[in-house]
Amino acid sequence: MDSAKQLAFDLKDRSFLPIIKKDASRLALMAGFSAKRIAEMEIVVSEIGTNLLRHAGGGEIIVRYMSDSPGGGIEILSIDNGPGMADPLKMMEDGVSTKGTLGQGLGAVRRLSDQLQIYSVPGWGTILLTRLFDNNHVQEKTARLGIFPIVIPKPGETYCGDGYGWKANPNFIKVMLADGLGHGSLAHDASQKAIHAFQKSVYNTPHQILMDVHQQVKSTRGLVATVAVYDLLKKTWQICGVGNISTRLQDAISSKSYLPYNGIVGVNVPRQLESQTVLSEPGRHLTLCSDGVSSRWDLSKHAGAFRCDQSILAAVIYKDFARHTDDTAVVIVKV
Repeated sequence: MDSAKQLAFDLKDRSFLPIIKKDASRLALMAGFSAKRIAEMEIVVSEIGTNLLRHAGGGEIIVRYMSDSPGGGIEILSIDNGPGMADPLKMMEDGVSTKGTLGQGLGAVRRLSDQLQIYSVPGWGTILLTRLFDNNHVQEKTARLGIFPIVIPKPGETYCGDGYGWKANPNFIKVMLADGLGHGSLAHDASQKAIHAFQKSVYNTPHQILMDVHQQVKSTRGLVATVAVYDLLKKTWQICGVGNISTRLQDAISSKSYLPYNGIVGVNVPRQLESQTVLSEPGRHLTLCSDGVSSRWDLSKHAGAFRCDQSILAAVIYKDFARHTDDTAVVIVKV
């Protein structure tokens, strides 16, 4: 994914809000929003930002252009380390406030959003997810391919060296997470060329796709990558990776990791790669993380998050385990 389609902001004071609204509006134009819908999205961003500053002392806002959604849309994630909410549903009612205000902020967000969820734990913080779609695509608001990404460059960098790609047909869903070596423009170039090669590959097994990508990116500095293919007829996953991408199939009570091969795609990979085949189980989904996330990430303390949208689950991993010293990617695939 082009990192320009997902933007992350560290909101420290109100002076950042005009910048966030301006950049979010640029993404909304990409999604085909009308002027009226852009204005409504700006209200949502403003209310979310105000709540972050007032109740949590600031936090992060991640805005994504949902190019994988019919008609396009905008997804906004708000992440904080504040006191959390004992009753998030109650806090969305108009007139409810813990700070003596009018209590209409979350109510306005709820009314203007097409999809809204909140995951909050007292003493841990809050994650708020909202999605907005253009009014011309009302009938398509519930159509979502099950790819839920957070892909963010290293703090201070313009280009993100992490990237993901996916494609689907009646038989297969294919996804790849790539992490260009290092960070900055050269790492971005490596991952984007790998994603382009992945999109063009005609193979249906991950190890063949990876070898195909390897041949196409030898002019770059190299990367690590994992490819996963879901067979819609056999209900199986096939997984193959080279380098340190963390790959797990998990649900609320269990998690299984899949080890990659050593090597660097585009530089040196084992002569013989093989894909691991795993029978899919109901309720399980695939999670891919770059090394911008601690390899020890663990969701055992957040069983409740598995009842939420997968974008919230990705945000929980990002909130608790992102290193913030490298490009960061968390991609969840639900089938």
